[in-house]
Amino acid sequence: MTAPITPEIVAEHGLSEEEYQRILKALGREPNLVELGIFSVMWSEHCSYKSSRVHLKKLPTEAPWVICGPGENAGVIDIGDGDAAIFKMESHNHPSYIEPYQGAATGVGGILRDVFTMGARPMANLNALRFGNPEHPKMRHLISGVVSGIGGYGNCVGVPTVGGEVNFDPAYDGNILVNAMTVGVAKTDKIFYSAATGIGNPIVYVGSKTGRDGIHGATMASADFDENSDEKRPTVQVGDPFTEKLLIEACLELMATDAIVAIQDMGAAGLTSSSVEMASKGGAGIRLDMNKVPCREEGMTPYEMMLSESQERMLMVLKPGREAEAEAIFRKWELDFAVIGEVTDTGHMVLEFDGEVVCDIPLGPLADEAPEYERPFISRDEYKAWAQVKPLGEIPANADVAADLLKLMGSPNLASRRWIWEQYDHQVGGDTVQRPGGDAAVVRVHGSEKALAMTTDVTPRYCYADPFEGGKQAVAEAYRNLSAVGAKPLAITNCLNFGNPQRPEIMAQIVGCLDGMSEACRTLDFPIVSGNVSLYNESKATGGGSAILPTPAIGGVGLLADWSKSATIAFKDAGDIIVLIGEHRGQLGQSLWAREIRGDTGGAPPSVDLAAERRAAEFVRERIASGCLTAVHDVADGGIAVALAEMALAGNVGALVDGLELVGGSAALFAEDQGLFVATVADHAILDLLGDATERDIPIAPIGRTAGTRLIFEFSDSDHAVSIADLRKAHEGFFPKLMGGDGAVA
Repeated sequence: MTAPITPEIVAEHGLSEEEYQRILKALGREPNLVELGIFSVMWSEHCSYKSSRVHLKKLPTEAPWVICGPGENAGVIDIGDGDAAIFKMESHNHPSYIEPYQGAATGVGGILRDVFTMGARPMANLNALRFGNPEHPKMRHLISGVVSGIGGYGNCVGVPTVGGEVNFDPAYDGNILVNAMTVGVAKTDKIFYSAATGIGNPIVYVGSKTGRDGIHGATMASADFDENSDEKRPTVQVGDPFTEKLLIEACLELMATDAIVAIQDMGAAGLTSSSVEMASKGGAGIRLDMNKVPCREEGMTPYEMMLSESQERMLMVLKPGREAEAEAIFRKWELDFAVIGEVTDTGHMVLEFDGEVVCDIPLGPLADEAPEYERPFISRDEYKAWAQVKPLGEIPANADVAADLLKLMGSPNLASRRWIWEQYDHQVGGDTVQRPGGDAAVVRVHGSEKALAMTTDVTPRYCYADPFEGGKQAVAEAYRNLSAVGAKPLAITNCLNFGNPQRPEIMAQIVGCLDGMSEACRTLDFPIVSGNVSLYNESKATGGGSAILPTPAIGGVGLLADWSKSATIAFKDAGDIIVLIGEHRGQLGQSLWAREIRGDTGGAPPSVDLAAERRAAEFVRERIASGCLTAVHDVADGGIAVALAEMALAGNVGALVDGLELVGGSAALFAEDQGLFVATVADHAILDLLGDATERDIPIAPIGRTAGTRLIFEFSDSDHAVSIADLRKAHEGFFPKLMGGDGAVA
């Protein structure tokens, strides 16, 4: 702590020379090592959002049903009857690449704490995973570790993992993405916030002891990977889901009293970020006695204690005199409890160790006055030239629909994820209404008729080809997926995964995606209430600074008044009429069909008409609520043909598809047009459905009937048919084959 601060030490802490000069100005002196470490993590990209904050401000965050938007541990929305939904999505990308099991497991643990910190009992977990080329020599190891980590933690803590998405692209070879989302429910009059108030109030540490795992985790998550990334393994935290379960129960028990003034989980940057955030939000100061911090290793220094990211820990401010009551609860649950400090009126963070002050930093520069950069970015036209997305090649007059569909259904990005989700307990708690595999998961609000629908969505190849349209589409698809099960979309969380923001082309992706997301959220009345930014997702080890595809993952939440009326994708009975709701344009640019069948990565992504999207989704929701539609599925990757195949597989019922007057011929069956639904309706309800849609200027067209055990596509010149059995074999085969039959890593 008394060693001189050299330029080398400053650089090792991820700080620029300009930032170090700001530290000198803020302190009026040189920092010691503890103070430098605290500045380094609080000013890291992971904690300060210094490259994205200026653009995040443009996102819409308010609505009458929003109780708490961005800025707290998680977002909060009103779902009626005195209930609130609390949810957030976060990344654990870098740790999961270095140590996939613990990286993914602690990602789940961290997002659970964000939610129950605010008083909610977690009801469901979701995830959004991006892996590289399946044939990459490291990919099986990464997939196996990540899936085991998610399942191991979620299953043990007793929260169902009910949905998510998994995609593959070589752009993620050196930097996979692991985004975790948790949704919980609380009473609107029992929501807890993090602002520390009350001069002299005790500051309490609860949960697990502090170790040396995770030190510099936030700094590591704010840097590119290189060939030495495996050396960063000690920066990956180690999780204990059984302790997390005890922590959930202990916190909820104490929350049932009125003893808590403020509460914050120790996530990225651990004790540093939790204490700084609590004090700065409350406009107060904080004093901590580092000798009182529970440690599990000998000789830990204040530097190590403050920067450790050991898991399953919380920081609280209690009302005076309530310490014994709180301690009794945490001791009952076999958790550590220690009063380690107090709220002050100094506006400073002061740390004491062995009777000496080892840190004295004004809180303003650490939090609200942290660096904020307007990074340069290229224009949309300049980006188009840089991205070099070629025009879509010539489309053949007739596609072999059956052969192409079989190949697509077995391809990495469309194959069944059953091998993954069967490793997750998606039924624990007894409230899961719709399990993984549909458009959105549906989980009942315990003890009520209400249910929350939830989904994660983004199409990175769209975002790369056109960041603005890709950002719009990610929000629109989440809106559509919630609507497809009958839920009214209420709000979203996001996890914004991009490369190095100091590259103008990457910054153009960030700005473009945020602009598109903002427009979609406003038009769809679908505000953003929480989120996370993960930058520097690049790997020099894979070839000179290769960045991931821009991946602004969207986590959407919607409400069903009656869980029993939710729609599913499965065809129900033979003889139902199949209808297409929405406008079909035959847009094949950036489609999986063009990539997988034609080897063509060109063309613009499908355009998103947000007004049409909203009209069609509202119509579908109303018709689900009335019981008119017997099955509903949105059109997404793979187009109408894949939507029909997934509906047939889910219900084990085939279909005869005719009456297709498609722009672009049979290949247009694979167009990924937006704002489009495939639905089924009984004969007695079809005329009413068609009449209502026509009145409201919503395109609708009957395209066939459910029947038999095959999908048959009838065209004027020929028929194309494929059996459900062959579709299932293709669809279910990819993951077991990739993972060695039982998922064992070679």
